[in-house]
Amino acid sequence: MKNLAHESGKSFKQVVNETLRCGLEYGQISQRRKSYKLKPVEMGEPRPEYDLTEALVLADNLEGS
Repeated sequence: MKNLAHESGKSFKQVVNETLRCGLEYGQISQRRKSYKLKPVEMGEPRPEYDLTEALVLADNLEGS
């Protein structure tokens, strides 16, 4: 922050106060947003060639497709 104050020609206190205000404003903006709700959907039965006990193998196979 000292570098930012020096580069901008503002006092350290002024830079700190501006940074805090920006953070507080951002917090107020994010609180106004509606929460995102995920609706589950039925995806059917897993394909027989995938052994669900081997989750990492399944993930690798899905990434490769």
